[in-house]
Amino acid sequence: MSYRTLLLAGLICAARFLDAAEARIPVRVVVVTMFELGADTGDHAGEFQYWVEREKLDRVLPFPQGHRDLRMNRHSVLGIVTGTGTARAAASIMALGLDPRFDLSKTYWVVAGIAGIDPADASIGSAAWAEWVVDGDLAREIDAREIPPFWKTGYIPLRKSKPYELPRNVPGEGECYHLNPALVDWAFRLTKDVALDDNEAMRKERDKFESPNARRPPFVLKGDTLSASTFWHGKLLNEWANDWVKYHTGGKGNYVTTAMEDTGTLQALTFLSKAGRVDLGRVLVLRTGSNFDQPRPGISAAESLAEAKLGSYVAYLPALEAAWRVGHVVVEEIALHWERYRDHLSAANR
Repeated sequence: MSYRTLLLAGLICAARFLDAAEARIPVRVVVVTMFELGADTGDHAGEFQYWVEREKLDRVLPFPQGHRDLRMNRHSVLGIVTGTGTARAAASIMALGLDPRFDLSKTYWVVAGIAGIDPADASIGSAAWAEWVVDGDLAREIDAREIPPFWKTGYIPLRKSKPYELPRNVPGEGECYHLNPALVDWAFRLTKDVALDDNEAMRKERDKFESPNARRPPFVLKGDTLSASTFWHGKLLNEWANDWVKYHTGGKGNYVTTAMEDTGTLQALTFLSKAGRVDLGRVLVLRTGSNFDQPRPGISAAESLAEAKLGSYVAYLPALEAAWRVGHVVVEEIALHWERYRDHLSAANR
């Protein structure tokens, strides 16, 4: 093959590469949800359905490398369902981040899903913007029947030999993620007065708790989230969650919601950021309380856990509504005023 032929072939390949790059779809916002119970529209809703129907995510984009097909609207808002658990979340977000169809370099990410909520901090139906996302799976563990009597828990930080041993592992191995505090503050200020749904069943449930915050009507707050693929429940594990979040954030974080996927999402986005494909400073995590993370007074943790069935929580639909209603304000602001937010975070940081 001649030099001229090789040169021509190289130029053709380069042109095709440039054409592909120019053809990539610029995405303004990715809405990250974790599960959907049935179809994307028209049946018993999961986390994705309200976004599809109300944001008019009408364009279906095949996504065989992920959990479920993607959807997009005319304002360049893209919706994804990651699947349940940190592993599926990490795999789905990595697959999206490496998908050659999309330009995600200036994209904002809004994780919006339901969660268990700490009655010390908030009521069911409330919506919490997290600044800290802490992993509850990376650990060492001793069976509860073998915990030394002077230990508070048998759950031990990774590479440590006793609970909450200092110094912490800094940097760690994915135990903790700190989101852009200015962006979180901006999202909170933008949404703090959003009215959230309430009903008689929720009022009856929250009135059984002594905490003033548990008894409040649903509200928007700032509060951090613990991400673990094990669905845990109970007052003692709530104490562990508060201690665990304080430990891994150096006392700066306050546990409010418990979910299952967010550290998987953040791990994938961290790697993608290192590759220059996403901006990690443009990530928001919103969790809404579908249920309290512990039993109401008068019943055991086991009895309460037996009642905790997906889709039948007391505040299940109000929490889905809150996730869309609060998240929508941020998504709409960014997507419809893209000229303010495309190149500079400063507009969101005011």
